[in-house]
Amino acid sequence: MKSFLLLAILISLLSPKKNTNISLSLQVTGFSSNEGKAFIGLYRPQDKWPEINKQFIGKVVVIENGIAKITFETLEKGYYAIAVFHDRNRNGILDKNMLGIPVEKYGFSNNARETFSAPSFQSAALNLDKSKWISINVK
Repeated sequence: MKSFLLLAILISLLSPKKNTNISLSLQVTGFSSNEGKAFIGLYRPQDKWPEINKQFIGKVVVIENGIAKITFETLEKGYYAIAVFHDRNRNGILDKNMLGIPVEKYGFSNNARETFSAPSFQSAALNLDKSKWISINVK
């Protein structure tokens, strides 16, 4: 038993550690009011981009003076993308009109934008190799 415990400790000490000291700080601007909340989703390539409730990490953030701020901490190096929308009426969804066009403001990392659909993960992707600060403007 002691030799098994010693072996387990030795393996854990020699195993490569993942760098989880990376943070991503985000400022979202362009809100027309402080009403409601900002829904912010952080996605990895394996997540269902940009589906709500299919993200790696999701946060609901207060809007103050037309700005929402958040920091995602303890991230590993890799590619991430962010989708955000202004849930002005606090119903927890991105409201759309009868044609399926959003009626609440939204945005993506890199301020990526497509005319008739969400941008691809690749066009919104950020390479997090160190801690970063970014800004997104919702429209």
